[in-house]
Amino acid sequence: MQLTGLHHLTAITADAPGNNRFYTQTLGLRRVKKTVNQDDTSAYHLFFADGAGSPGTDITFFDWPTAPERRGTNAITRTGLRVTEDSLDFWADRLNGLAGRITTQDGRAGLDVEDPEGQRLRLIAAPAPAGHPWDGSDIPAEHQIRGLGPITISVPDLAPTAALLTQVMNMRQVRDYASPDGQGQVHVFEMGEGGAAAELHVAVQPGLPQARQGAGGVHHVAFRVPDTAALTAWTDRVAGFRVPSSGEVERFYFRSLYFREPGGNLFELATDGPGFDVDEPRETMGEGLSLPPFLEGRRAQIEAGLKPLA
Repeated sequence: MQLTGLHHLTAITADAPGNNRFYTQTLGLRRVKKTVNQDDTSAYHLFFADGAGSPGTDITFFDWPTAPERRGTNAITRTGLRVTEDSLDFWADRLNGLAGRITTQDGRAGLDVEDPEGQRLRLIAAPAPAGHPWDGSDIPAEHQIRGLGPITISVPDLAPTAALLTQVMNMRQVRDYASPDGQGQVHVFEMGEGGAAAELHVAVQPGLPQARQGAGGVHHVAFRVPDTAALTAWTDRVAGFRVPSSGEVERFYFRSLYFREPGGNLFELATDGPGFDVDEPRETMGEGLSLPPFLEGRRAQIEAGLKPLA
């Protein structure tokens, strides 16, 4: 029983128009779904991914009018975005002034960058299939972002988090390295077939203050399961270990299970399907406001409460 990799990462923005510009124009990702937070319909939920909206390629944002994140531990601290090794020089030139220099961490070359709100990203050279480039991007297909991974979280104590990752979630602890910020050690856990798209990096940093979630921070990270039958098996497994959870939640584009690891970080298990083209053609998905069926009757009210993205 294995998770197959990273599914998506959901972060927080207080500037939806600026966020939309940065991830589509600067990073060249495709906006594959423009919808709302199903638990707070006053907020956009924007999904940016590869050209097909493939599982494992999307970084998503809740649009909330909130203060900036206060950085610290008990938080998801950096999001890896995979590119080919030949692409790092291209990205260093494109992100001139926004990114640091190319460095090697955990044996992989990469480029640290922050979005305009301080969202911490790292473009990482890692083997990846060609995937589904977006032909609406001005970035050449060979240099486009291929997907997520790895994701780094920070906790003050390794043991309880490691127990959940290995005993409940069936991850494997495979190696460690010194944290590049000089604070503690990072322990690498992998799932499925391994590799950057299937790794969670756990930085143990008891000397840091507790983070406060906000704009430029991360809300949760999701891991892939193939289908609803597999999700139900995981739901039973999590319950069997007496880990409190949301129970299965229907998100229309996928089905989910939520629970927190002992360090307080929110995890989600999400199915690969049915996908973002379940309610609109793949060619035009993400252009208009999509609502799941249970919200469709409130469309006029919801649209009236959203700001324009352009």
